[in-house]
Amino acid sequence: MAAFFQKLFKSRKPAATTRNTPARTQPTAVPVEDKRAELRAEQLHALQSSPTQDAAAGLAIEGLTADIRFRAAGLLQNTELLQRVQKQAKGRDKGVYQEVRHKLQAIREEQSQQEAISETITSLIGNARDQAKSDDTKLYGARLNALLNQWAAIETSATPDQVSEFLEHTHLCRERLAGLQAAQEAEKHQREQHLQREETLELMARTLAELKQQPTETLASLASLDALQKTQENRWLEATRDTQVGKQQQKTYEAAMMALRNYINAIRHIGQVKESLLAIAAIDDQEAGPDDQKRASDLLKDINWPDGYPTPDLLAPANKLAGKPKAPAQNSSNQKQQQASVDNLKTALDHLEKALEAKQLKESRQLLKTVQQHLKTLDHRHSKGFQARVQLLTGQLRDLTDWQGFATEPKQIALCEQMEYLADQPMEPEAKSERIKELQKEWRELGGSSDRLLWSRFKQASDTAYEPCKTYFQAKSGLKQANLEKRKTICTELAHFVSEADWSSIDWKAVERILQTARQEWKAAWPVEFRDNRQVQKQFDEVLKKLEAPVAQEREKNEALKKAIVEQAQALIAHEPLHEAMNKAKALQADWKAVGITRHREDRKLWQAFRKACDEIFARRDAERTEQQQVAKEADTAAATVLQQVASVDSSHDEQTLNEATTALQSLDPSRTSATVREQIQKERQRLNQSVTAQKLKAGIAEWQALVLARTESSAPTKALPLQWPALAEKVGELSDQEIVIRAEILAEMPSPEEDQAKRMEIQVQRLTAGMGSTEKADNALQNVESLVANWCTKTAGKSADPSLASRLNKALASLATN
Repeated sequence: MAAFFQKLFKSRKPAATTRNTPARTQPTAVPVEDKRAELRAEQLHALQSSPTQDAAAGLAIEGLTADIRFRAAGLLQNTELLQRVQKQAKGRDKGVYQEVRHKLQAIREEQSQQEAISETITSLIGNARDQAKSDDTKLYGARLNALLNQWAAIETSATPDQVSEFLEHTHLCRERLAGLQAAQEAEKHQREQHLQREETLELMARTLAELKQQPTETLASLASLDALQKTQENRWLEATRDTQVGKQQQKTYEAAMMALRNYINAIRHIGQVKESLLAIAAIDDQEAGPDDQKRASDLLKDINWPDGYPTPDLLAPANKLAGKPKAPAQNSSNQKQQQASVDNLKTALDHLEKALEAKQLKESRQLLKTVQQHLKTLDHRHSKGFQARVQLLTGQLRDLTDWQGFATEPKQIALCEQMEYLADQPMEPEAKSERIKELQKEWRELGGSSDRLLWSRFKQASDTAYEPCKTYFQAKSGLKQANLEKRKTICTELAHFVSEADWSSIDWKAVERILQTARQEWKAAWPVEFRDNRQVQKQFDEVLKKLEAPVAQEREKNEALKKAIVEQAQALIAHEPLHEAMNKAKALQADWKAVGITRHREDRKLWQAFRKACDEIFARRDAERTEQQQVAKEADTAAATVLQQVASVDSSHDEQTLNEATTALQSLDPSRTSATVREQIQKERQRLNQSVTAQKLKAGIAEWQALVLARTESSAPTKALPLQWPALAEKVGELSDQEIVIRAEILAEMPSPEEDQAKRMEIQVQRLTAGMGSTEKADNALQNVESLVANWCTKTAGKSADPSLASRLNKALASLATN
């Protein structure tokens, strides 16, 4: 091969010296260092002008300096390009290799972090969904707050759909929490009302018991009893508002209040007729007449002293005069029990005095209750010695209570003013109702008011403020009922679907859509009454469980199928041959798509594993492609050298040169080169073959010239002609001798005589019309002229040719032979 190239260049050197060109003393070659500096500048400019990822990857491998390669590697972000650069830089450029390795590690860590965040988001959404449906209400608010705090940390990483889904579930949780809190508040309010009713009944019973122990020498304080009556009436009114009261409790209150009213009326009437009673007491029994007796009877009838209570001494003369006996004395109890009660009463009275001195109102009230309970267990003889002390302490407690009432009255007046102001304000009914409840709660916390006018003012303002809310809540109540009916319909339709569905051939995706639609419509059917919705919600949850059970089974089955697909894909990573592994991986991808519904979280995990396995399989293909491209690049480089060297070999060279050029091309393996170089090799081979053919044709031109002249003597033997000439002549067609000669002159680029110019022009137009160029290569011209010579020599025997035409034809042949 080396000898061939040397001979080739030697054969071209004389031709170069014979050219009439100015002599050049020394070619001006660019120094290598200048070229490197120029290339380095170009690469630096490319780095500074934000190159594409592919360009940066190329510079990371092909950069002239380590700094250029390192900076180019720093610009890479594409994982595939980073892996490719890492593979090519391994063992060649440690700095680039380390930089790319660190970037890939950072990308993997970021992907792992994103996957962890994604799993956390999915888990929180699932927890919110579960809590929205959970029957466990223990620490419900605390669990919801913990869930919201966790979500706040990762909310920015969630997609809009995930944010919407989480907010949807937490909205349901808040609604449920609000319902629970409302129920708890209502329950607490009812407990408070129940406690207030119990305390009212206990106070009234204690008061009536005290009145039964009232000394006959004095009358009970009318002002105190009247204030007590009004206070307890208001207290009972507040304690029975918007709640159910037991019939027995209400009956007990009414009986106690009736007894207290009767006692108060009797005391009040005694005060009004006190002078008449004193006048009757002054009448001597011996001097009393029927009129006096009737007057006493009328007074007693008007007073109507209640039975069961000690008759005041002031009524004794009238009773005696009217003929009524004095109330019998109460029986004494067991002496030991009486003494124990006395001791307990003394202790309680001492504690009560200390509490009153410390101005502890709440404790004082409780201790007074204890004192009164002990006092009730004593008979008249034992209790009489404590009456004065108990009345004194009761008065002190009343003063302390009045002082507190004096302190709270401005606050109650302020509450009345706020409620009256609220009644005149245009507000949203929900907000206005909440504000009314807050003011009423503040009123109750102040302990109510003994001033009936103040209470009536507050109540009237409350009713006026709440009046605009009535219409709204009535309409809302209708809406709640309509929504409740919608929810009942949803439960009925779902139950019917569950009972009638053919689970063996059902469309599972349609079932998922039904589940989603049912939840959306259930959510849209809001607001509803919390208490009425409890049973419907329970029914809805039960139907969902029945519907979700087969869906869960189907998801588990499909997840098992996808898991098997993942295992098959992982087994294909090292499978040989590679094309078979790739085909099977594509088939597995189609199988994956055909699998039905799965859980989102599990499907994501399986998909990541499946995708990883497939990526590794196709990464082997990419590696092989890279290797093939490298082999093709090396083969192209070798082939380019040979192609460049044989490009100047044509039919003008000798046979040995042509054969050596052909051998050189034959030594190349086109299958290892790129398609472009493979095509160039094929074209060069065809060109050299044509050159060899043309050279052979040139070698036979002398023989052709003899055959051309032989026809002028009509002695051209057919058997002496080459075997392929008849076919060539037939291919050209029937041509006249003149036309044959003119066509040969055109191919040889020789002029024709003046008289044949018109014919030559006509032939040239025909050639142009047929798509033939005005100029042809010498090799093609020889092949075409052979056909013309074949047509000339195969003319019918007996027709001699014009010697002048034969001479012109031979001159054209000679011209082609020298070109």
